[in-house]
Amino acid sequence: MKIVTRFKLAELFCVLLVAIIVAVLFSTTMAMQRELAKNKAAADILQAVTSLRYLSIEYALHHGARTRAQWQLCSESLSTGLLARRAFNGDEERKLLRELQGDLAGVGALFELFVANHRELGQDPQRREVLGELESRLSGQIMGRVQGMISDAMRLSELSRQGVHDAQQRANVAVMLFGGVIIALVAGLIYFTMTSVTGPLEKLRQGTLIVGAGKLDFALGVHTKNEIGDLARAFDGMTDKLRRTTVSRDELARTNAALETQIAERQLAERKVHEQLERLNLLQQITRSIGERQDLRSIFQVVVRSLEDQLPIDFSCICLYEPSQHALQVTCVGVRSEALAQSFMMGEQAHIPIDENGLSSCVRGKLVYEADIAEVAFPFPQRLAQGGLRALVMAPLLAENTVFGILIVARRTAHSFTSGECEFLSQLSEHVALAANQAQLYGALQRAYDDLRQTQQSAMQQERLRALGQMASGIAHDINNAISPVALYTESLLETETNLSPQGRHCLEVIERAIDDVAATVARMREFYRQREPQLALAPIDANLVVQQVLDLTRARWSDMPQQRGIVIALRTQLADALPMLPGSVGEIREALTNLVFNAVDAMPDGGTLSVRTSCTGAAGEARQVRIEVGDTGVGMNENTRRRCLEPFFTTKGERGTGLGLAMVYGMMERHGASIDIVTAPGQGTAVRLDFPACAAGEGELAPDAAHVVPPRLRILVVDDDPMVLKSLRDILEIDGHDVVSADGGQAGIDCFQAAYDRHEHFAVVITDLGMPHMDGRKVASAVRRCSPATPVIMLTGWGQRLAADSDYPEHVDCVLGKPPRLKELRRALNAVMATG
Repeated sequence: MKIVTRFKLAELFCVLLVAIIVAVLFSTTMAMQRELAKNKAAADILQAVTSLRYLSIEYALHHGARTRAQWQLCSESLSTGLLARRAFNGDEERKLLRELQGDLAGVGALFELFVANHRELGQDPQRREVLGELESRLSGQIMGRVQGMISDAMRLSELSRQGVHDAQQRANVAVMLFGGVIIALVAGLIYFTMTSVTGPLEKLRQGTLIVGAGKLDFALGVHTKNEIGDLARAFDGMTDKLRRTTVSRDELARTNAALETQIAERQLAERKVHEQLERLNLLQQITRSIGERQDLRSIFQVVVRSLEDQLPIDFSCICLYEPSQHALQVTCVGVRSEALAQSFMMGEQAHIPIDENGLSSCVRGKLVYEADIAEVAFPFPQRLAQGGLRALVMAPLLAENTVFGILIVARRTAHSFTSGECEFLSQLSEHVALAANQAQLYGALQRAYDDLRQTQQSAMQQERLRALGQMASGIAHDINNAISPVALYTESLLETETNLSPQGRHCLEVIERAIDDVAATVARMREFYRQREPQLALAPIDANLVVQQVLDLTRARWSDMPQQRGIVIALRTQLADALPMLPGSVGEIREALTNLVFNAVDAMPDGGTLSVRTSCTGAAGEARQVRIEVGDTGVGMNENTRRRCLEPFFTTKGERGTGLGLAMVYGMMERHGASIDIVTAPGQGTAVRLDFPACAAGEGELAPDAAHVVPPRLRILVVDDDPMVLKSLRDILEIDGHDVVSADGGQAGIDCFQAAYDRHEHFAVVITDLGMPHMDGRKVASAVRRCSPATPVIMLTGWGQRLAADSDYPEHVDCVLGKPPRLKELRRALNAVMATG
């Protein structure tokens, strides 16, 4: 039988065996998947029964309607799951399922009785003792039934796990069985190959060696009827023909001599071609390497190092030509040439004067080759000869027909440079000159591009800041109008409502602080487009109190909202005792800490630990500082992000971020004369440390809040175009006992004031908004002053702080109050204008 036929039959047998193995493995895999499905179904049933037990206990303890609804939903889900479990086909498994269904029905009935008994207990208090006893018994029966269901579910889960284990054992047995079959098949194939192929081929190889040695009467004697037998018979026929046609030894010797001569010539030619090819490859390698670099020094280093490694030379360096001094400056010396260069004073930065010798010719753009510099009497070759060098090649570096440098290579053996190597060095110098020229152009272009990009970024930044300023100016009035009623009502409730619960008063205080922070944020938005920094009113601040306020304000962000997504962020606070006061603006510091807490929460998408610490730094006799540190265990920042994180508009949050949070924190620290330090690393979290100067001894005592006296009853005209602001001002002033008349808009206010003046019903004070359509506050003040010069005018505006800072009070206005107005400020202003009047 032919070997090919045998291999084809073996191939068919292997395919059939593989098909059987695949079928058996597929069958075992499907059985394994079915058992795994049963195991999962049993686990789901056990989990549902456990949830039913938990809900039963919860309802027995609290009797909540929501718990009852959850219990019913869980019972229905479990009932549906028990009816839909088709995977359980064992007798014991089906029995357990039927028992679970029966127990579930009984538990449902008991639970309905339990619910009805609780309802009757609420309706008939006289039977409380009897119904309470009945409720306890029903609860016990429910717990017992549910515990029995848990036992059945656990038994069902145990049976499913046993099924998975049995299926896995069957799969392992199948794998081991088929593994043994495969091993036996491979052993058979190896034996077949050794006996049918390898042995005859080895015999054929030995016969070839014998015939090649000259023994032409050798015969293999292989008589098998396959391809190897045919090859052996052909080999025996070939040896027989060779025996009959062999030529004489003298003719073979002459032929061999001629062939050896031709071979030597071809080898010499091949060696020359190989050397040329190596030089071309070296030239390509150096060209590619220098093409990837953009600075002269690295280009020169690559060239010199490549020549030392690939082209056998003893000394190499590159010098730059300085036309003003008519000299060469050694710029780069090879690593292996440094010791030799130091011996004849040619280290880097050394100067070589140019005289009328080879250097002068090379500077004029010619390649100079000195086969033996010992015979050259000029100074520079003699300097190299003193170091033991004999052969010298100097190649000029030309760019735009101007020589700017020279490549110098030398060897210790005279006449050691071939014409091909000289041509290679000439081509290499051209490539190096081109790369160096491009590097110089690239450096100039890069500097110009950097300058242009810096200018462009500055212009874009100014444009962003200008746009932000325009936007801030446009929305400040609307924001202040929106929060003004909230501020007035909150402050009034805190002052007048004495029966508030502690929780309610605390909530109102949190609202009041949040309104202050919003107002301060709106007022500081102009910091991004106005050159002059606002002057802060610094007051002693308790850092621990501010930290607690910030944690209360942000609790929803770091506690409630993550828990809704199944994420837990743990809070760890370390507040130092006896912490000194720090001078600052409480609203700005509170807002900065809020931003830091938000950033820490955003850095922990999978949960972690939020830590807030306060401490006092500074040894005795030194200036003390109050440190507030906000840290997280989140993703952290790399060094590039850490350097840029304080820049305005720089954000790593994509569309969710504005890039202003840390910039506002940095601005706040600058205004407080404080410092900020960020300690971070990728994967290790971030800690932001704020160091404030502490108040000196005796300056940290908080001054008691002076009571603002309620002004006597006044007749007041309030003018504003916002109905909510108008109503809130009227309500608050009326609570203080004033007679208030409101006017919706500037023209309505002028008409109302004129009509009252004509009726001799004078207003003691006029309070008007600045920004109103058609008739603004300035025109209202002018009209009031023309009609009644003695009537004081108080102006409300969202730009009150800016007008005060710029000394830009409108004409005919006695006092300017910023929005949102505070009740104490309003009373102080009324007292001030009435005292002045």
